[in-house]
Amino acid sequence: MLKRQGIVSVWHDRRLWVGSEIDKGISGEIESVDIILLLVSPDFLASDYCYGVKMMRALQRHENGEARVIPVILRPCDWHHTPFSKLLAAPKDGKPVTRWTDRDEAYLDVANAIRQVAQPGPGAGPTTSARQPIAAPSPITTSPGSSNLRLRKTFTEHDRDVFLDEAFAFMARLFENSLEELKARNPGY
Repeated sequence: MLKRQGIVSVWHDRRLWVGSEIDKGISGEIESVDIILLLVSPDFLASDYCYGVKMMRALQRHENGEARVIPVILRPCDWHHTPFSKLLAAPKDGKPVTRWTDRDEAYLDVANAIRQVAQPGPGAGPTTSARQPIAAPSPITTSPGSSNLRLRKTFTEHDRDVFLDEAFAFMARLFENSLEELKARNPGY
């Protein structure tokens, strides 16, 4: 609902285009967003790229008041001894999502935490015009930016219909934007 209501727009490393410089693309997003989600798991903590490079920059921006970092504890791990352990984690009490009896309830708690940060009240946290939470890059398997984090999901017919509608709308916008870009670069064509 946060996305549908226009409160947030979401970016993750899978949105990079083929041929993009992975590190530059991810770094650019980390530098420009207001909310950064750390998707915390043993794999995240083990990744030199996620933990040592991108997370540390995200925390610097948090400490400078330029962005807000929200640790989202997905699976049990030793996160209480990390530089972000001083931050209030989601879901509630930093309980890993996989330990909740109802995972939907856990994700609702995470969504509510993001909403609270994205729509701050008076005197709450950093604010700028574009609120774009991003997920920290997933742990590296074969190349920087690849993802091996998966959550099991069963799709309904409604989910498939929504996906088709959103995919078509995205492709239509991409095509229209490409035509406009070609027109701007090649006057007279």
